[in-house]
Order: sequence, then structure tokens, then C-alpha cells
Amino acid sequence: MVVPSRAEVLRLFRSLLRTASKFSDFNIREYTRRRTIDGFRENHHLSDPASVAAAFADGNSQLDIARRQVLVYSLYAPKVKNVMEIKYK
Repeated sequence: MVVPSRAEVLRLFRSLLRTASKFSDFNIREYTRRRTIDGFRENHHLSDPASVAAAFADGNSQLDIARRQVLVYSLYAPKVKNVMEIKYK
């Protein structure tokens, strides 16, 4: 396994956050964002090259899943916004 560079890990992190922001539903968007941040915080201490590569591969698979789910959720987006998304004037 090839150990990913710091730039590749940061690119994965930003891609996951960008993908999370594309969800139309507030709850799913925030859950995905929170899960991404928590997952990276859990694994920031990894130093073994094999475990770093495994965590990176898992992150890439999660990114693929999230991208597919964004597409599915966009097809069935709710017509009414969530209370948390309504801007008060």
C-alpha cells in the first residue's frame, strides 16, 4: 500500500466537506459534515503506514458513497425547507 501524502489527505477532507454541503436535506448535510470532521479527528494520530493507507482508502470509499447519495437525494429532494434552513427577515 502506498502511504498518502498530507496534501492528498487534505484534498480528501475538503472533498468530503464539499460533497456534504451538496445534500439538499439539512439533517443529512450536517450529519455528513459532522461525521467527516469526527472521522478525521479520530484518525489524526495514526502513524503506521498500513493503517494510514487503510484509513485513506476507507475515506475514498466513503466519498464515493456520499457522491452517489447526493445524486439520489437530489432526485427526491423535499419541496419544503427544514425549519433550520429558513432565514428569518
